[in-house]
Amino acid sequence: MAGLIQSGLWRWITRTGMERFELQHRAQEWILRGTILLMEEGFPAEARYEVICDDSWRTRRADISLRDNSGERSLRIIVEDGLWFVNGCVIDAIAGCTDIDLEWSPSTNTLPIRRLPMAIGEKSGPIVAAWVRFPSLQLELLAQEYERIADNRYRYTSSDGAFVAELIVDEEGIVTEYEGVWRRETAK
Repeated sequence: MAGLIQSGLWRWITRTGMERFELQHRAQEWILRGTILLMEEGFPAEARYEVICDDSWRTRRADISLRDNSGERSLRIIVEDGLWFVNGCVIDAIAGCTDIDLEWSPSTNTLPIRRLPMAIGEKSGPIVAAWVRFPSLQLELLAQEYERIADNRYRYTSSDGAFVAELIVDEEGIVTEYEGVWRRETAK
């Protein structure tokens, strides 16, 4: 039985969209679960995901589904010995990745933040994530780096510095604000 650690609601700043998120823990597994609702090219879209990590925050499996005006599609990802199986087929292009990164969600930033405890001023060094693109659900390599710039702040860089954003996180390492993109709603 999984125990709920935290749940939250993010609002997309740059477009019409929300995400409901949960972080759960059960024996030697961390579970990220969410539902994303947004407008994509003028039509409503709904994405659901569940990412299961081991106790060290390494991705072990993920189920991702998307329903939009093009229909329904899904991915089942299993990671074994550095190999990424997507819907039963090995995808060599992402072999060796540790993290999954969901393009439409700030939740997966939690994985490297929790896995790589950094002192203030310290950088993660290069990380290559298996990036799930939305709405196509295609996987690509995405080079990333995190720098802890304060107790609860990180500078996130990807695509060789082409994208930079400041992340504010809570005590669980979950994003409360993703500069210019997402903001977690709080009770008023």
